[in-house]
This record gives sequence, C-alpha cells and structure tokens, in this order.
Amino acid sequence: MRARQGDLVEVEFVNESVTAGATLHWHGIDVPNAADGVAGITQDAVPVGGRHVYRFEATDAGTYWYHSHQVSHEQVVGGLLGAIVIDPETGPADEPAPSASASAEVTALLHVYGGQHTLNGRAGDERVTAAPGSTVRVRVINSDQGTAAVWSGVPFRVVATDGHEVHEPGEVDGERLLVPAGGRADVTVPVPARGAARLHVGGARSVLIGPTSEPDASAPPVRQPAETLDLLAYGAPAPLDFDAESPDRSYEYAIARRFGIIDGRPGNFWTINGRMFPDVPMFAVAQGDVVVMHLRNDSGDVHPMHLHGHHVVVLSRDGVAASGSPWVVDSLDVHPGESYDIAFVADNPGIWSDHCHTLPHAVDGLIAHLMYEGVTTPFTINGDAGNRPE
Repeated sequence: MRARQGDLVEVEFVNESVTAGATLHWHGIDVPNAADGVAGITQDAVPVGGRHVYRFEATDAGTYWYHSHQVSHEQVVGGLLGAIVIDPETGPADEPAPSASASAEVTALLHVYGGQHTLNGRAGDERVTAAPGSTVRVRVINSDQGTAAVWSGVPFRVVATDGHEVHEPGEVDGERLLVPAGGRADVTVPVPARGAARLHVGGARSVLIGPTSEPDASAPPVRQPAETLDLLAYGAPAPLDFDAESPDRSYEYAIARRFGIIDGRPGNFWTINGRMFPDVPMFAVAQGDVVVMHLRNDSGDVHPMHLHGHHVVVLSRDGVAASGSPWVVDSLDVHPGESYDIAFVADNPGIWSDHCHTLPHAVDGLIAHLMYEGVTTPFTINGDAGNRPE
C-alpha cells in the first residue's frame, strides 16, 4: 500500500475465507485506537463473509507494514501481511517520492514461508537499475520472528528507523545493521562508478543495485561483518520535543520466565514484573503524560518489544546514555541481560498492546497493555467473537 503524508486513508477489509477470523493491524503507524486492529481490544475479529473499514490519517512519512492481529503467530507467519510506504507530502502526487538524498528507491520486505526465505514474496534477489554515482534508498521491512542483518560491500547510510529519519547519518563501513522482528530500516546505498552494489538483507537475500538489470557478476556476495552498528551512538544529537528528564510516569517492564499454567496449558511461560498472564501489569497513563519505561530482560532470549500506537525514543542502554541521533523506534530488540530506558509522550488515547514481536512469545504471555485513564473497550478476548489476538 502507498499513501502520501496528510492523506486520509480508508481500507475496506473483507474476510473471504480465513475461518478463525482476521484483522488488520497497521504496524508502526500511530493510528487512532479504534483503527489499531487488535482482536479483543479494539475490535472483534472479522469472520468469514464479514467486512471492516479502517480509516486513519497518514501523518508520518516512512516505512511501515500491516498484518493480522488475530491468531497472529499463525496468520502472520502464513502471510497475512504487506508493506506500507507513506511518502513525504512534497513531490509529484502520482508517483513515489524518494528522499532528497536518493534518486530511486525499492522496498525489501523479508518473510520466511515454510522455511523458504523470500524477498518481496519471491525466493530470489531484488534488482534495481540505477546509474553510476546515484543513490538508492532501500526500505527494509523485517516481518519475521527473528532479527535480520543488513550489510554491504560498499559504505551505506541508515537514514531512518521505524519510519523516523536519522539526524545526520554517517557512513556505515565494515559493520552490519540489525533490524528487530517487526522493525524497519531505510538505508541509502551509493552506486559505484564502475560495477554494482549488493546490499545483503536478512542473510539469505540481496538487493542488487547497478546500471543494468542483471548486475550479479560485478557485485559478488560479501561476508557478514562481525561488528554491529550501535544505533545508540549513530548520527548527530538533536533536541527532543519533550522533557524526558522529568517524566510524569515511570514504569518497570522486567521480562523473565517461570513454570505455570496458561489457559489450562502447563509450561515454562513468560512473566512481566514477576507476574504471568493474565495477571500482568496494566500501565496506566493520562493524555499528555511524559512516560519513561525501564525495560529489563532477565531471560535467555532476545525480545523485540513493540508498543502499539506510539513511538519511543531510546534514552540509554545498560546505563549508558544515548549519544547519537534520537533513536526513535516502535520495535526494539532487548537482548539477554540488557536493560533500556525509553521515553514517549502519551498523546494517542486508547488501550494499546505492548508485547514481544516474536509472536510465539506473546502467545505464551509476553504481552502487557498501556491504558489511558477514562478509556474502556466493549471488546473481550475469547468470548462469543472468538477473539484471539495472539
């Protein structure tokens, strides 16, 4: 899907044959709560033969994606998903508007179908024809359950994370960029004066960029670098538009595991602040609050944490303050033993999921909610509608 910044977007969703019901969640787009598409929280799952209309304003230009949020660990893996690009408001209205720093662009959506790694739905590489000396913007979307690595044999720049531009991005040379499950990263790749460039996306696939439609021969594969780009220190600092030093609310979000029973199933389930689903925290806020959360991973797995309806800025990792461009995300990998301080402004009233985007982890209890004071919902998980968001 493609829209222009400022457009009013209306999507009529029709469920022709998904027997469990389905929805559309606009991952990374800060839509009104009623349009968030989470079964049992913002709507009932759409049954076979049913329809649901979503409407929202395309406020922020950037790279996003959509997917079902009903039985999501099955339906997303099975392919109920797609890319969304919101172009800047400037530029021709009838064609995509690449950024000022790029002369062309391509979307690179990663997904694994039954063990087969695909790029934009095909089990092959993507090819982009571009003139020597030009620059191509590649919009990487990681729709899988694990982290994706991005690297190249030519220096590139990370110009956006999760739909938000990076301030004064520098060249990345000899390092890989890691994109969390659910996350997006826009990178710009220069085309060499001779030959072509290969951008590895996700390890199994590449985007081949050069002056002909088949630049394979002049762009051989490059070994994945061992060093990882640290986005906490990447780019140039810039002031935030809110004061994170004096928050109105502060919360802990500590992830661990213990034995228990969920829906009659015994197992080793996830806990949040020591509590197990459904007895997990509800993080209460009021509109206009500045909120700081301390994320801590006391488990042995990586957790790509995704807050609906808001973007957060990363303040620090393991006590080390951010020193680069404001690192703004909606999907953040928290590795074992790591802790992050993140902040956001509560400016989008509703009830919002805040969960791990390794979706089987969400099924096993790694999901909490952000709830605005005075907001309720008529929808319920399970019940007659059969709402099962995870």
